Amino acid sequence: MKVSVIGAGAIGGNIAQRLSEAGHDVLIADARGPESVDAEVTAAGAQPVELTAATKDRDVVIMAIPFGVQPQLRELIATVPASTVVVDTSNYYPAMNGNIQAVVDGQVESLWSQEQLGRPIVKAWNAALAETQRSKGKPAGSPDRIAIPVAGDSAQARSTVMQLVDDSGFDAYDAGLLAESWRQQPGTPAYCTELSSEELGRALAAAEKDKAPVTRDRLMTHFGALTEMPSHKEIVATNRAAHH
Repeated sequence: MKVSVIGAGAIGGNIAQRLSEAGHDVLIADARGPESVDAEVTAAGAQPVELTAATKDRDVVIMAIPFGVQPQLRELIATVPASTVVVDTSNYYPAMNGNIQAVVDGQVESLWSQEQLGRPIVKAWNAALAETQRSKGKPAGSPDRIAIPVAGDSAQARSTVMQLVDDSGFDAYDAGLLAESWRQQPGTPAYCTELSSEELGRALAAAEKDKAPVTRDRLMTHFGALTEMPSHKEIVATNRAAHH
């Protein structure tokens, strides 16, 4: 597929690298310019381009940008062809994104994003830590392969993105409509807990909408109070323990 990744940080860079390694035609763009793309990403085959070049003639455009920045990309995304699938990988954290009242009042994060961007989106890759995505991917059929949820209103668009998730090293789990994507957002049992497909299905079903932001903020307070950076393993274990 012809794929563009907008955002060359840890998440965007990893997705671009993995999809390039899987044989996709990948462009990667960042507001800081093409020179900001890590050499490891370009070595895998991803081509750094300006933002305006990333929206032309693409099958899929993946946005790996901060949640609160999305309104600034409305004009850019308006230039993406209607047939192109647009993917959002972001998550809402008040401390990082500021107070977004509609979301605080209960609007599903992905539905807010869709409104800001002015077109349908698919939610994917948001429920796995950057380090999980960097180091835990495995070939299809591998035992103990981690699953990643994919939500969106178009079954065809979901299927397209699920193929890319699989190509990035993870089992793709069909998480249904975008209105249900709160089940894979911060503070839920499915969020950054490294589950198998079977476990992920149960975790999505067990999510409680009102509890999610409370758990999210409690975990952020916990991690923020630590005097040393926890290991990746400790972060995952803490996320899991928050739901038991």
